[in-house]
Amino acid sequence: MSNSSNYIFVLDGRKKPLAPCKPAMARSLLKAGKAKVFKRYPFTIILNKSVALENQGLQLKIDPGSKQTGFALITQNEEVIFAMVLIHRGQQIKNALERRRILRRGRRSAKNSLP
Repeated sequence: MSNSSNYIFVLDGRKKPLAPCKPAMARSLLKAGKAKVFKRYPFTIILNKSVALENQGLQLKIDPGSKQTGFALITQNEEVIFAMVLIHRGQQIKNALERRRILRRGRRSAKNSLP
């Protein structure tokens, strides 16, 4: 399995997804004026005209976890096209609620300790 996830997403003129390409191909398309930048993250280019759809079998692999979830797009020959990690907010929310609870209890105990 290759560790290279250096691919550029490509859309045709009707915003239909095509097979991802290498950065060198994307650069040559951009320099020739045949494509323009569609999004910066994930970096995506859009071709100026429509082309016949070339369907490449991509798979989305998901690795669920308690604190974070991993996502990867891979080709049929196990090459990673795109990978990302989603960090869950569960612990962050729990900590914020705990801080609020401590402050609330502090205010209540301060009222009870007045002479």
